[in-house]
Amino acid sequence: MQAVTVLISRQVKPGCEAEFERVMDQIIATAATFKGYLGAHLVRPGDEQGVNDSLHHVVMAFDCDASLETWQNSPARALGLAAAAPFIEGQALIRHVSGLAHWFQPRGEPRQAPPPRWKVAVVTWLGIFPTVFVLFLLLGDLLAPWPLWLRILVITLLVVGLMTWVVAPQLTRWLRPWLYAGTTK
Repeated sequence: MQAVTVLISRQVKPGCEAEFERVMDQIIATAATFKGYLGAHLVRPGDEQGVNDSLHHVVMAFDCDASLETWQNSPARALGLAAAAPFIEGQALIRHVSGLAHWFQPRGEPRQAPPPRWKVAVVTWLGIFPTVFVLFLLLGDLLAPWPLWLRILVITLLVVGLMTWVVAPQLTRWLRPWLYAGTTK
């Protein structure tokens, strides 16, 4: 069984951002009650430095296709979408992403076939290893007296944030010719 991730992008009507984000927080909280839910995150315009993007994005992950399908076909999701409808314009752009490939898809460019999984694994390791190493060097002594679960929580939150918005985009730019060599849509 493989985890599945879906990326939903929406254009929010000007002046309706706060209402849309409130409804999205409620939808995410509802999704969290479903079997197989692994997590979700709302990315607002301006969250990524250097990216001129007016869309709101929701990244949501479930443990398998069946769990995602149960959520997508649920009355609870339909109610949430109906509550969000007054605050959005246009159609949703929905992309299913497998594994960590969404970290390596160049934004704002035509969709390409994802790089081979072994290349994604190599580049992911090239990003995670030094990120974790530097975080432990910088925060290890500060976090040492904390309970193990809290240290892991802080370090993993920092690693995911840094990988998503700093490290993976930079590695993708640097290694793009190698990552996408021989891939076509």
